[in-house]
Amino acid sequence: MSEPRGSEFPSVHECARASAKELRVTVVNAIGDVSAEAWDACANPRNEPQAVDPEYPFNPFLAHGFLSALETSKSVGDRSGWHVQHLLVKDADGSLLGAAPCYLKSHSRGEYVFDGGWAEAYERAGGSYYPKLQVAVPFTPACGRRLLVRPGAHAGEVRNALAAGLIELCRVERASGVHVTFATEPEFRFLGELGFLQRTDQQFHWENHGYASFDEFLAALAARKRKTIRRERHEALANGVTVQWLTGSDLTEAVWDDFFAFYMETGSRKWGYPYLTRPFFSRVGEAMRERILVVMAKRAGRFIAGAINFIGSHALFGRHWGAIEHHPFLHFELCYYQAIDYAIAHKLQRVEAGAQGEHKIARGYMPTTTFSAHYIADPALRRAVADYLVRERAYVAAAGAELAAMGPYRKDFTLEPD
Repeated sequence: MSEPRGSEFPSVHECARASAKELRVTVVNAIGDVSAEAWDACANPRNEPQAVDPEYPFNPFLAHGFLSALETSKSVGDRSGWHVQHLLVKDADGSLLGAAPCYLKSHSRGEYVFDGGWAEAYERAGGSYYPKLQVAVPFTPACGRRLLVRPGAHAGEVRNALAAGLIELCRVERASGVHVTFATEPEFRFLGELGFLQRTDQQFHWENHGYASFDEFLAALAARKRKTIRRERHEALANGVTVQWLTGSDLTEAVWDDFFAFYMETGSRKWGYPYLTRPFFSRVGEAMRERILVVMAKRAGRFIAGAINFIGSHALFGRHWGAIEHHPFLHFELCYYQAIDYAIAHKLQRVEAGAQGEHKIARGYMPTTTFSAHYIADPALRRAVADYLVRERAYVAAAGAELAAMGPYRKDFTLEPD
């Protein structure tokens, strides 16, 4: 940032709209500058392990422990191109009322909402697309709140202050724009009303319709799909492969060593160079081991593959997977079927299995709309992007309807609408 750490923007009176409560908007360059208690009171106000609050579901990726693990492990910051610029809103007494996980970026990698075409077009026209501001959880295409407002009488004013602060930070940093990705639908609509451009996309989520067992889930599928899944699960474990769920104290350094080897093997082939460092897994495991599920496959006395998931109050979030031995359908077993098993056993409402992947539909993961909002500083680029997004939103909606028609469920089984 071009100003010193903690530099203060004008109050929300000056940079947004009149407010009955004095608010101060500041920026910090490390989440360690904010206490875990204060951050988590904004990010996950209903922090009890069994809390089920539809307005404030527990999201593990927004927790201070997760974001701190990314920073202290140097997975972000340093030379990663993700420079921490977390936005804070405090009252006159210095109490934290709101926050936004924000990064100044010199590239568009690790975001999963692709704007490379916008960058290329702008640079061909003589503009400079980077730096830009990204309000997101790095390397994590999981939906969740991005304007982390602590519940209270002044929540609306704090939300306005965060939005205004992001635009002011964009000006101070001479960034091309602000990109709020994988936001909630209410945030998408709120930011749209403030003039942010609205973008949609698709992911594939599994919904728990009160199933008592995996077999009961299978009973909701067409006979042919049921048969295919049973065959895939059988073949995945046919060569003496067994599966273990590891969480809490099971997550030893030896487990993280094995999992990191799998992550590097598969990530290197998929992305060229994986984003997360080995220390990240140790630190996130230490900070929130009860919120982590690692599904490991073992053969001939050693672990050969694994998938890491994070546990929310409503959802199981599948993230990374890797393997050093390759067996038919083992990826589907560890990442999709075991996740469904776990969600049913623990009465979670859904499984979010990450970005992309139309192959998930045949496994019961249905198309679900995701939302992002974009403030573009240059009026000419803004007009071009706005025109493009009109067409893209129509395409996403049409594609979602077409993909939903390909679902594996019986014709007489009624799915709740997205």
